[in-house]
Amino acid sequence: MSQPHPPHLFAPLTIRSVTLRNRIGVSPMCQYSCRDGLATDWHLVHLGARAVGGAGLVFTEAAAVDPRGRISPADLGIWDDGHVDGLRRVTAFIREHGAVAGIQLAHAGRKASTAPPWLGGAPVGGADDGWIPVAPSAIPFDARSPTPEPLDHFAIQALIEAFASAAARARKAGFQVVEIHAAHGYLLHEFLSPIANHRADEYGGSYDNRMRLLKAVCNAVRREWPKELPLFVRISATDWTDTGWQPESSVALAHHLSSCGVDLIDCSSGGIAPDIQIPAGPGYQVPFSQRIKDTVPMLTAAVGLITSPEQADQIIRNEQADLVLLARQMLRDPHWPLHAARALGRETTWPNQYLRAR
Repeated sequence: MSQPHPPHLFAPLTIRSVTLRNRIGVSPMCQYSCRDGLATDWHLVHLGARAVGGAGLVFTEAAAVDPRGRISPADLGIWDDGHVDGLRRVTAFIREHGAVAGIQLAHAGRKASTAPPWLGGAPVGGADDGWIPVAPSAIPFDARSPTPEPLDHFAIQALIEAFASAAARARKAGFQVVEIHAAHGYLLHEFLSPIANHRADEYGGSYDNRMRLLKAVCNAVRREWPKELPLFVRISATDWTDTGWQPESSVALAHHLSSCGVDLIDCSSGGIAPDIQIPAGPGYQVPFSQRIKDTVPMLTAAVGLITSPEQADQIIRNEQADLVLLARQMLRDPHWPLHAARALGRETTWPNQYLRAR
């Protein structure tokens, strides 16, 4: 429903009991800087800098709920109680500097066990700390990828519990927002898309069957995640191919997820298969956010080639999304929100240590 005076980029946003100081979020971005899934000083400095820089919400990179769910052996983890202390240090710093700490819970599925991008990103085997990936079906991601092991019924139930346990650990670590990663060709997206899911059981075939796992994960996480705290889901709103997941499927999915206690749909796209042409351009995924927001009574976030303050502010003012998430632009400029406030003539709080530069 439209408001008499639409919010702007620096208007607060309250979701359940959590209030973001503005509509700017740091999108989850893999750092490939862990050993055994443990957060390091890199995460404290990297994520802490974005809180100091004025973002309202700061997400960690995708945190694997199972060791086999890492994109690379150097990924962040949340599958073990030993991961909590390092993350608690990060969340405390983020909150001290006025931002809300979020964590993205993920499983990489058939795209797991690869080298970091600066080492080529190719699949890695057991000799290089790699493993055989798992997936809904025995279909490799591309010609150079190994054939994944299909998950059986017992493994699927264990996976659902792994997401729930990860949410409980996230709360112990001090996070205030959890996002479930169901995009970019990773495991939950693989179950949704007919490109990667060729199952003949209750988790494959029909649309209702293909979304069954994501709904089960959301319900399990919501049971563990306090009712006063927000739950997001990131989706690929389209596979950008006629044979894959479609935008109208995303709208229907949003209706279902709303009934599972999900508060916000984070609208991205693509990633299910290589060599698909994506018409990328400034704000190219914003229409997906707007379509869901106009159809389903829930919040949305827009992400993807959002770079200028004016562009981000227009997305919020035009009610195309409730939140904008920035990725590469936040790598280029950790203080983008402070600079955006100045460009838009808005007041925002600077750290006392930086006031001389205001």
